[in-house]
Amino acid sequence: MADDKAKRGGADRALIALTEKYEVAYWSKKFKVTPAKLKYAVKKVGHSAKKVEAYIKLQKHRAADKSRIALSEAYEVRYWSKKFKITPAKLKAAVAAAGHSSKKVEAYLAAQKAAKKAKKKTTAKKAATRKKAA
Repeated sequence: MADDKAKRGGADRALIALTEKYEVAYWSKKFKVTPAKLKYAVKKVGHSAKKVEAYIKLQKHRAADKSRIALSEAYEVRYWSKKFKITPAKLKAAVAAAGHSSKKVEAYLAAQKAAKKAKKKTTAKKAATRKKAA
């Protein structure tokens, strides 16, 4: 039984009782998640505290990985290349220059694009002045 107050053994400590507010508060604080996320995790994997903890750790890990570019995974290279509309080789060069953070890579690519535009403008102005001089 998940919350028999007469029993205080290991079996009771290893289970999460969603019907008790104090248990929801305790486990939410322990796992550093909201009560809603705790309830969702319990419904997903069961009342076992170990299983819920493993599930929550996995979810946190996945959330952290979403903002990082892993060049060792081919599907990640395809995904980020398509997202940034560049070739895989350019993506690898951008990651080497800016780091694995997708935000930093995006900022790096935007800065490169702006620099390229500015260079085109200056070469166009030089060409126009050359035509006038000739």
